[in-house]
Amino acid sequence: MTATPTGRAAALRALHRPGDPLILPNAWDAGSARAVVAAGFPAVATSSAAVAESLGHTDGETTPVGEMFAAVARIARAVAVPVTADLERGYGLRPAELVERLLTAGAVGLNLEDSDPGTGALVDAGAQADLLAQVRAAADAAGVPVVLNARVDVFLRPAGHPAERLAEAVRRGRRYLAAGADCVYPIMLVDPGELRSFVEAVTGPVNVLARPGTLGRAGLAALGVARISHGSGLYAATRAYTARLLDAVAAGDPPTAP
Repeated sequence: MTATPTGRAAALRALHRPGDPLILPNAWDAGSARAVVAAGFPAVATSSAAVAESLGHTDGETTPVGEMFAAVARIARAVAVPVTADLERGYGLRPAELVERLLTAGAVGLNLEDSDPGTGALVDAGAQADLLAQVRAAADAAGVPVVLNARVDVFLRPAGHPAERLAEAVRRGRRYLAAGADCVYPIMLVDPGELRSFVEAVTGPVNVLARPGTLGRAGLAALGVARISHGSGLYAATRAYTARLLDAVAAGDPPTAP
């Protein structure tokens, strides 16, 4: 793996292949990142929720920005593959500072979501497109083709007619790609028919969250998906397993491997 940020960013972008998706089991610390690489995955993504909880905070930009970027830096130092960081909606940083901190931490990709971390309300699509365009411009000015993954949060809200939600998600996805995003992420979209329509309509790389009810890798590949994330799923499973081990210890038994 090339040691330059530009090379790592280019390598990460090249892994986004519609129909041959990049699989990202999201990490939360150096140890989990090393485990992801040891399992053969070519890139590491962070999960903002998992990182926040592992640091004693909750998701929703409650983690002090310095702590979040320090965690990203520890992960990036621990592995030789490209790292992409889940940065919620940017922690209120100016785009130039956001990109500078990202690159200083050693990451070459980032997620930005289009809902307000405090209220959960969707941000105006134009305002989000402006933010993405400014982040792209800052990355260009830094000379690093940072991989920008734009999360579309329409499907986090069950209200409204499904056709209207899909149309709004497509509108946002297209706008974000036009603003400079490399990939769009309609989080919680699981219906195969709607997902196919979304992929075909946005005509750009699409990221899907792996969760119960989602098609497997082969099915998502057949729909043209370019990236599959696992969010905080591995962290939650690890915590659940740890709780079972602790129950065994509390009962007087030694913890055993599965």
